[in-house]
Parts: sequence; structure tokens; C-alpha cells
Amino acid sequence: MKKITEILNARDVTVSLELFPPKAGAGFENIKKIVKDCAEISPSFMSVTFGAGGGGSQNTLEVVKDVQNYGVTALAHLVAVSLGRDEISNLLRDLKFAGIKNIMALRGDLPHGVTENTGYYRYASDLIAEIHKHGDFCVGGGCHPECHPEAATLHQDIENLKIKIDAGCNFLTTQMFFDNNILYNFMFRLLKNGIDVPVVAGIMPVTNAKQIERIFTLAGASVPPRFKAIVDRFCDNPKAMRQAGIAYATEQIIDLIANGINNIHIYTMNKPDVAKNIMDNLSEIFV
Repeated sequence: MKKITEILNARDVTVSLELFPPKAGAGFENIKKIVKDCAEISPSFMSVTFGAGGGGSQNTLEVVKDVQNYGVTALAHLVAVSLGRDEISNLLRDLKFAGIKNIMALRGDLPHGVTENTGYYRYASDLIAEIHKHGDFCVGGGCHPECHPEAATLHQDIENLKIKIDAGCNFLTTQMFFDNNILYNFMFRLLKNGIDVPVVAGIMPVTNAKQIERIFTLAGASVPPRFKAIVDRFCDNPKAMRQAGIAYATEQIIDLIANGINNIHIYTMNKPDVAKNIMDNLSEIFV
């Protein structure tokens, strides 16, 4: 399997998909079908988040192995929150043994009411540096086009990203955004400050009302008037909201590619049908 940087640098346009593993105690039958359906879309690569819902690292490991069994490059998430040095070492050993070459290193969300990570690896940059000690991994990091919510200023946010890059971050994937101008301004700030690693633009298709509150309260994404009008008009009509959400995400991606942003990451929320609809809408764009 290839490293993500090889994929990002070798193609004009890449589209990757993100999945989350089953919760602790849940079976793997459903996620196996989701992986199969996503693999049939032929994404550039697929990422798997870290132990969603308490699933733990083993669930993530099983899903990334399943992804690569379909011949798709897998990107495994690791988080620094509450994990010790031995735990990280064991996880990296298991990933290496499974043939996983790509890792997304994140600090992870702090528990509600907690303001500081007390784990062995305090920041994502600490985890990134540790990963490189354990093998020839390609390591990605997260970034926030609208500024990290815990950064005091935009300048501080950029400085923190520089620390990640210096620690060995090979590429960045953005948090979701709904106004492409925010991403364009962010890309300008990166280049102005000498950050030139590949950046993958994270797109979230909002297809149901349940997603909306979580996105805007937890993710902190701004709501452009055009998108707010769509949500206000269609959120009580599930079929219309799904169609409108797919259309909005499709238009975002077309505009990004037209403006030279060629690496797209779709937060699928484990809905391969939504991802397929978007890819079908863009079938000639990706030729």
C-alpha cells in the first residue's frame, strides 16, 4: 500500500472517505458492509477514526485491516488523550504488523469539563514525534480553517501548526467547513507562513437534522447564510434535507477543485450511499 503523501502528490484530484468503527460491544457485520460499499466507490484512501463510542483501538485496527483487504490504502487515527507511552507503542507495533503505513495523529477531544490533556502525550505534536520513532510511517495532522477553538489568535494557531510540521507531520486534513472562502483564506495564511505540506479539505454532507446541532455546537463551524437557508427550509423534510445536503457538498467540492484545491476528504458518517451520490455527481470532474 502507498503512503498518503504519494497519493496526494501523484494525482490531480483525490477523494478520500472517513469511517468510524463500531462502538464497544457492537458487532462488525454492519461496518464490514459499509467498508465494502465504500471500497466499491474507489476512493483514493479511507481513514478510520479512533475507537468511536468507546470502541477502543482494536476496533479501529480491525476496520483498517478490512479496508486494506479491499485494496484501498487505509489511514488509521490515533489520539493522544489519556493514552500512555506503552499503549501507543503497542498500537504502533500492531499497525506496523498489519501493514498500515499511514496514521492520523490527533490530540483528541477532551472530556466534557476538562480543559487540559493529562495523558503522556500532551499535544498532537508529541504524538507525531513518537510515531516517527517506531517506523517509517506517513503521519497526518488536523487543522481548523476557522482557527482552533482553543487558540487565542490566528497567529497562535499557525504557530502551533508549525510545531506539528516540525515534529514530522507530512500532511494536514481540515475540520469541516461550509464556506469555501474560509478555506481559501486559510490556505493563503499557511503559504504566507511557510507551511507547504499537502492539505486535504474536509467536507461534511449534512443530510439530516440530527447532524446539524452537533456540527454547529461541537465543531464550531460557521454557518453561511446560503447554507442556513437550506437547513431552515428542509430540516423537517428528511428526503429533501438529504438531497439538499448532497447538492451543497457537491457544489462545495466543484468550487474547490475549480480553484485548485484538489484533495478532498468526505466525512461520510458511515453512509456510503451519500458518498456514492456525491461521487456520481462528480463523475466527469474526476476523469
